[in-house]
Amino acid sequence: MQRNTNFCYFDGKYCFGTDRERGEKELQELVEEIFQKNFERTERVKVIPYAALLIEKTARDGKADTYLKLITETALENLREEGKLLYMPEILEQDIEYMKEAHINEVTLGVFSWSVLEPEEGVYHLEWLEKIMDQLYKNEISVILSTPSGARPKWLADKYPEVLRVNADRTKNLFGGRHNHCYTSPVYREKVGKIDRLLSEKFGKHPAVKMWHISNELSGECHCPLCQKAFQGWLKKKYETIDALNMSWNTTFWSHSYQNFEQIESPSPKGEMGLHGLNLDWKRFVTDQTADFVAWEKAAIRAGGSELPVTINMMYDFQGLNYHKFKDLIDVVSWDNYPTWHKEAEEVTALDAALQHDFMRSLMKKPFLLMESCPTSTNWQSVSKLKRPGLLKAASLQAVAHGSDSVQYFQIRQSRGASEKFHGAVIDHYGGKDTRVFREVTETGEALLDLAQIAGSTTKAQAAILHDCESRWAMEDAQGPRNMGLHYMNTVKKVYGGLRKLGVNVDFLDMEESLSGYRIVFAPMLYLFRAGIEEKIRNFVADGGTFVMTYWSGVVDENDLCFLGGTPHGLMDVFGLRSTELDALYDQDVNAGVGEGKTYEIRNFCDLVKTNGAETLLAYRDDFYAGYPALTKNVFGEGEAYYVCADFEQAFYDDFCRKLAEEKGLERAAAEIPEGLDVATREDEKYKYLFVQNYGAEPAAFPMDTETYQPMTGEYDGVVRRFETVVFRKEK
Repeated sequence: MQRNTNFCYFDGKYCFGTDRERGEKELQELVEEIFQKNFERTERVKVIPYAALLIEKTARDGKADTYLKLITETALENLREEGKLLYMPEILEQDIEYMKEAHINEVTLGVFSWSVLEPEEGVYHLEWLEKIMDQLYKNEISVILSTPSGARPKWLADKYPEVLRVNADRTKNLFGGRHNHCYTSPVYREKVGKIDRLLSEKFGKHPAVKMWHISNELSGECHCPLCQKAFQGWLKKKYETIDALNMSWNTTFWSHSYQNFEQIESPSPKGEMGLHGLNLDWKRFVTDQTADFVAWEKAAIRAGGSELPVTINMMYDFQGLNYHKFKDLIDVVSWDNYPTWHKEAEEVTALDAALQHDFMRSLMKKPFLLMESCPTSTNWQSVSKLKRPGLLKAASLQAVAHGSDSVQYFQIRQSRGASEKFHGAVIDHYGGKDTRVFREVTETGEALLDLAQIAGSTTKAQAAILHDCESRWAMEDAQGPRNMGLHYMNTVKKVYGGLRKLGVNVDFLDMEESLSGYRIVFAPMLYLFRAGIEEKIRNFVADGGTFVMTYWSGVVDENDLCFLGGTPHGLMDVFGLRSTELDALYDQDVNAGVGEGKTYEIRNFCDLVKTNGAETLLAYRDDFYAGYPALTKNVFGEGEAYYVCADFEQAFYDDFCRKLAEEKGLERAAAEIPEGLDVATREDEKYKYLFVQNYGAEPAAFPMDTETYQPMTGEYDGVVRRFETVVFRKEK
């Protein structure tokens, strides 16, 4: 006789009626007993599979006083509905009390929950999620609800193997990992769309839910046949004819011309990687395909009836995607901030973190959300260094200073197992609140309460940096002039640092954005010119703006084809010069720029230019081009165009930015800012807010007119101590 899993089995007989009810009751009692004996009070989530194994083991061992011998699906379902197999209720209650004490008022749920939400295809279990939401809402804690597409369940990969990614070497991935799915796959989109819509129907109007979090840290690419076909279609739409593509990619080099679009494959270490136009267009395609997937998820949410805002959590200096392509798909920018604190001097790391905050804020020119930050040590970095006392609060408030309207942590409670079990959390494996980390999280929460009125305020910038993702992709694929490192981001940081040391707010732009409204725009290593950028720069300078461009700019067009006729392309008259040669330096090579009684060290690159109207402000000191211009200035129309010919040290940018800021009357947060301080401003219709933070090793004097600027938080006595944050407010 075939066993029916809807029935209980004991003593060699099937259970019906009262016997079945008795078996299910004893099963519940057994589960509770197993939990008490085998789980610490800190255990919380995803225990259904483990509980089932324990029950089955107990049955196999033939426990004498146990009536039940085999678990049933009916009894499991009953327990699921009661929530006993999902989490330990007392732990959730404890977490909520801890969150309230620490002033944590919002949580993200459901990020990697697909296997629990849909353990079998078409079998959904949402009750546990609703119970958690209800409990959070009762305690005035809101929810950011995530779609579960960041990691697929095993049944999906087993039944539909096409959803798993194919690598650039054309090997197909096994099940596992997180972003291991094909964004092109119709099956994957269908399954994601179904569960997204169901979640939207069920929870889109739940009073706790305030926002949707689509997927998680979108990344990676797929080279499967479906993606190849989609890429070919994308290229055909862009170029229309194969001849146009061949010309744009210069495919005659190495005799790699294509006869039709169906011949084209994505870049591969086993195939084509020498066509830079192909490489660049593939990166663009990956961004567009990922963005299309985000749009697909958003449409599923809307189809389910929810009109709540959506976001995606972006990552630090991530070059796998062009984030500018997502800003029209989402309502709020959010990102995950994990600096390597204590690896370098704290002020160096703080400057880098500030740059990333400003980049994220600049995407939509409005407040963003700090979606993730680590309360203590980050387990996946090379060294899991603890945050020193006071740094957690300082780093959190730095995000607010640079435009965030939230401080959020990954994670609330430390996981007991798997790859992030040693990632820091608000509540560690000990499970108590009497810890240094919990105390500092609580102090941060108290500070944020004092700063609640700042939410919604904006950052106004008179200076901007052109930081274009597509140009960077092409430049770092260029094969020359310096394959041992272009140091692009170091150059960006030097420009940013020169401005930020003056307390000048900075926006980051890509080439599609307007330059109007800024007094000074910097373009460090703008290697690739997208169509129309030359005209934007020309008009900006002619209308009175100050534009600063560096070496190796305006070299190739948007298809990565070198311009003919001289560089910087289309702007030689604006800058009053032409670049003739670019000398790349070995790491040990050093030159210098001299002039106006100053000498600045130069490394990595020396651009040799021929002036045609431009004034030489600094000249090279060494080599055969000693005396050639190293810094030039040209008046064009009502404005000025500067050309930085070489990779100067930070001291140059500190002096140069100060000179320009003073000449152009840039608004500064303070007249003088001591070394180690980060000073930033936000403002609303009524107030201007000034954030002063000390990341230096020593206390720093920072005098303020307290009649004009009233301290809002922090203890201000004219000195700002290490990791201290003082926030001032003045009426406009």
